[in-house]
Amino acid sequence: MKEKFLHFIWKNRLFESTDLRTVTGKPLVVMDPGTYNRDSGPDFFNSRIRLGETEWAGNVEIHINASDWYRHKHHLDHSFDNVILHVVADNDTGVLTASGLEPDTFVITWQNEVEERYNNYLNNPQVIACSNDIGALPVFSRRHWISRLAVERLEGKISKIKESLKATNNDWDETLYRLLSRYFGLRVNSDPFYLLSCHMPLKIIRKHADKRLQVESLLYGQAGMLEPGVFENEIYDEYYTTLLQEYRVLRRKYNLKPIDPWMWKYHRLRPVNFPTIRISQMAGLLCSGTSLFGRVKDCKSLAGLTGLFMSEASGYWNNHFVFGAYKRGRVKKTGTTFINLLLINTVIPLLFIYGKETGNGEYSARATDLLDGIEPEENRITREWAAAGVSAASALESQGLIHLRETYCKNRLCLDCQYGSKLISLGRNIDSKDNYLLEEPGKKH
Repeated sequence: MKEKFLHFIWKNRLFESTDLRTVTGKPLVVMDPGTYNRDSGPDFFNSRIRLGETEWAGNVEIHINASDWYRHKHHLDHSFDNVILHVVADNDTGVLTASGLEPDTFVITWQNEVEERYNNYLNNPQVIACSNDIGALPVFSRRHWISRLAVERLEGKISKIKESLKATNNDWDETLYRLLSRYFGLRVNSDPFYLLSCHMPLKIIRKHADKRLQVESLLYGQAGMLEPGVFENEIYDEYYTTLLQEYRVLRRKYNLKPIDPWMWKYHRLRPVNFPTIRISQMAGLLCSGTSLFGRVKDCKSLAGLTGLFMSEASGYWNNHFVFGAYKRGRVKKTGTTFINLLLINTVIPLLFIYGKETGNGEYSARATDLLDGIEPEENRITREWAAAGVSAASALESQGLIHLRETYCKNRLCLDCQYGSKLISLGRNIDSKDNYLLEEPGKKH
């Protein structure tokens, strides 16, 4: 048994509730179990109980064994002096506070079925422990929780984006550029793309944004793709040699140093996802106007935001996938699926966090609305949820489901999950009005 399970039983009043008495025989009435505390100090603050004829307000401490009081050294900590009730599963010893007081002790009991369901989830080999039971939950209850988790996922990205902002001296445009670069590379080339954005600052690209050839020469050059021997027959390619000439001038001007060209991967990638194509599409995006993040902030519709990230590789790439190798093809544009990937993982989170950082809730609310308007993601995790009977209606919900699986299910935080806590507490006798959780959503685990 975990102590956290006892916290859950206490908070949700799932203990046997008839004729409650302390170990000394005092009648006990739990008026308010209190506020759950994850930080140092007693487990529950501001609890209200009645012992006999006297009403008490204060803190409650919970242990599996009463002797844990001493094992945790509470007898040396004056912050436990105002504990009004010591709740235990096994009263193996009496306890004293640092001031020499003896708090009343209550031995908590509960229905065996509740603990059995909890243990079954903890020991389930499947990642989604409740996958066979979750269909018993009302649809409204499920969707409400998923949406709250999606916001929690957005908030969880704040610290990482703050790091990027710090690295760029709080330049929101430069931060967006770096975040976009990582996803332009998809999973296979995310690291070299991000490294490229760090080696090719946006402030330099801005100076040449009206000349796409120069922007492409900077990006391909800094990517190491204009170094000799990277591609076969590139020296006979007119477009390649033009880029190389431009880059040599700009490299000297800005004292640039390219990254290692052998970092880039092409194996098992569809040709349209080759880094050569994606770099040209990125160049088109960076040449398309003034401050990219400024335009993101001004965009109030999903259609407008999607249009903002529509970009076309330069004409050369209509018939090439790598330098120097002609292959008849077609115009290579960023597709809707790819744009949605950028919006879900970079643009919308940054807009959400911008609202939080500036205190302007309009941007954060718009971010969640935009996310709710995008088609749900199709991936291994969403398919796993669909098999359990939970499908996403939008990207907001698919992000919530991803967060639920990766943060709660993997770590067996069933008691903190609205799904798990209800199923553990009530089994299949679900009432949509009941909201059994160990703590309020949005807290960090």
